[in-house]
Amino acid sequence: MPDLLIELFSEEIPARMQARAAEDLKQRVTNGLVEAGLTYAGAAAFSTPRRLTLALEGLLAHSPTLKEERKGPKVGAPEKAIEGFLRGAGLTRDQLEERDTPKGAIYFATLTKPGRPAAEIVAEVLEDTIRNFPWPKSMRWGAGTLRWVRPLHSILCILSDEGGASVVPLDVEGIVAGDTTRGHRFMAPAAFTVSSFESYAAQLKRAHVILSAEERADHIWSEATNMAFAAGLEVVEDKGLLAEVAGLVEWPVVLMGEIGADFLNLPPEVLQTSMKEHQKFFSVRDPKTGRIVRFITVANRETADNGKTILAGNQKVLSARLSDAKFFWENDLRVAQREGLGAWTDRLAHVTFHNKLGSQKARIARIALLARELAPKVGSDADLAAQAAEVAKADLSSEMVYEFPELQGLMGRYYAEAAGLPAEVAQACQEHYSPLGPSDDVPTAPVSVTVALADKLDTLTGFWAIDEKPTGSKDPFALRRAALGVIRLVLENGVRLPLLPIFEAGMVNQTVDADRTDYVDTATDLLTFFHDRLKVYLRDEGLRHDVIDACLAMPGNDDLLLLVTRARALTEVLATDEGENLLQGFKRANNILTQAEEKDGVEYAFGADPKFAETDSERALFTALDTAEAAIAPAMAVENFPAAMAAMAALRGPIDAFFEDVQINAENQVLRRNRLNLLYQIRKVCAQVADLTRIGG
Repeated sequence: MPDLLIELFSEEIPARMQARAAEDLKQRVTNGLVEAGLTYAGAAAFSTPRRLTLALEGLLAHSPTLKEERKGPKVGAPEKAIEGFLRGAGLTRDQLEERDTPKGAIYFATLTKPGRPAAEIVAEVLEDTIRNFPWPKSMRWGAGTLRWVRPLHSILCILSDEGGASVVPLDVEGIVAGDTTRGHRFMAPAAFTVSSFESYAAQLKRAHVILSAEERADHIWSEATNMAFAAGLEVVEDKGLLAEVAGLVEWPVVLMGEIGADFLNLPPEVLQTSMKEHQKFFSVRDPKTGRIVRFITVANRETADNGKTILAGNQKVLSARLSDAKFFWENDLRVAQREGLGAWTDRLAHVTFHNKLGSQKARIARIALLARELAPKVGSDADLAAQAAEVAKADLSSEMVYEFPELQGLMGRYYAEAAGLPAEVAQACQEHYSPLGPSDDVPTAPVSVTVALADKLDTLTGFWAIDEKPTGSKDPFALRRAALGVIRLVLENGVRLPLLPIFEAGMVNQTVDADRTDYVDTATDLLTFFHDRLKVYLRDEGLRHDVIDACLAMPGNDDLLLLVTRARALTEVLATDEGENLLQGFKRANNILTQAEEKDGVEYAFGADPKFAETDSERALFTALDTAEAAIAPAMAVENFPAAMAAMAALRGPIDAFFEDVQINAENQVLRRNRLNLLYQIRKVCAQVADLTRIGG
């Protein structure tokens, strides 16, 4: 079985596209080969800035010969029907076979599809892959029609086995496949011949090209951390930047440079962001002070002066960039110290948040109002929460955030501290955007939690009020993320927060024209959206959707903490034998009762009388229900769900014994009605805890 090696050699591929392109090449080629009958033992894809590579092991040398049997018309059918069948099968009349079947004599055709050599199939599949490659962006060059992310220079495509390597005949718009490639653009630009993947990878490395992106990244990180450690420093970890830089170089050469003394007092986040965004530098900090003091850059070649010229050029450009950042920082500090953050907030009156929801300043006023209302529920100071909400977004008007939008919030904290605002307010400026995603930390400081909730709830109620809700996969205003943020803030901080009145009040505060009564349905719809998000969030915790539905049917389902506490307690009970068997007993009782009520056209809900009990198990169930209700009611009153669930689960034994001993639909109608009313008592007692009818199984 031969091995296949493909390399598509071009001008530099953007780093962000390389990994996906390598995977697309692998998927499209292997799918095409398998569909054509060529299986393989293993496949691996690689990418560098100038090449996409695919290596397949154990490829079949030929596709197998395939035979297909087709059933045709009956013998004696009209000639047109037979001729149509022959055309479709590509056969003549003498190639048909007559067979007797239970339905009479029928024509059958056997079609033989001969196998083809691997080279022929590979050429077809690879040409189709190249011509229809799914680049996010592509270009044409010269007079041809071929599109590629950057001009495609050469195609290496060989099949190799013990007997040697052979080039797959292929010509894509004048680019003829061969068995040669080139190494590093500057350090080893000469072409060399390849005979296998092993020789390909080895010769590339000798030609100063590391084929594996993972190997390049590991080399960069190892060299960078060793350099920093030798100087008593540490590299700020950034996996995204590491992957990007590994896609910018074929032969990484790691260099560490100095940051000018004039810039060392800039906030470390400013230095880190500026160096990362503008020049793809890693930040190096002093672990004793936390300050960024040096940078790591990765060159794409070795030089005679060991990178001194490269470092000098980088430091010159860096100084220019950091001079801008230093100007922004100092100018912003002057505004914060002399005029206060209110000056920036006033400017936001001229910044539209949404054409139907007013300006950013109007939104800030709504958030401050809501924060004041939420503060007692969260346990924070209402005045501090309102003050924090009024300045939390002020840094959106600052020059630093205009240049680096990703620093919003963080710069707000620095500027609030410079303005002499309380520490809780400064902290809320930074944390009120959180959590931004499922892995983001959740604020715990009461003022921060209050403003974060107010911010997200204002967003949600605003867009619901103007009917701009997520549809399908589209969520342009990140409302699902905002709802998940509210859920995490509430649950992880143990906040009791009935949402419906907050939704209605928030919608009233929006700058939209609508009747007050309209908001009731809209708020209910928003709550349903929250419940759907909650189910997704709790899935990883192991809480089933039907268990949550059973708790949603209970009063207070807009209190997320109450809802989840109830669902967790119910989940624990159902995980026990008592709980699972009780559920089956409840379902049996409920089914019998429901069928009887439908058949009789009455509701058996008028109270069962123990004096009509005939068996010990029947009398024991009366006693057990009274005991359970006496325990469940006070437990539910103080929201002690585990105790209430345990009291409900204790009914398992009496209910099982009752069904074993007693015939519900007795001939005596008095006994029958009394027992059906007793089933209603089972349903009523259990319904105090959760709606068990919604639980499957």
